[in-house]
Amino acid sequence: MDEETFERVRAVVASIPPGHVLSYGDVAELAGLKTPRLVGRIMAEDTADLPWYRVLRSNGTVAEHLRHRQLELLRAEGVLADGGKVPMSRYRWRD
Repeated sequence: MDEETFERVRAVVASIPPGHVLSYGDVAELAGLKTPRLVGRIMAEDTADLPWYRVLRSNGTVAEHLRHRQLELLRAEGVLADGGKVPMSRYRWRD
C-alpha cells in the first residue's frame, strides 16, 4: 500500500470530532478507497496517535479484543453504547 493512501486514512480518522464515530466503510469512502478492509489493515499498523476508538463496525459494534478500552474512551466523550453497540444513527459524524 502506498504512503498517500496511508496518510489519507490517517487524515480522515484524525478529523473525526470528539463525541462522534465513523464506520470503517465511512472512512474508506471519505479516503477514496474501495474497501473498508484496507482501513482496518492501516489502522492495525499505526493509529497510536489517532482517535482510533472512534472507528467502529458498520453495525456499531467495537473490536472485541479492544472492547473495554474502546467503549471506555467513547463513553468519556459522551458516546454511549447500548449493550456494547453504539447507535450509529445518533453518533455518526456528518461532515
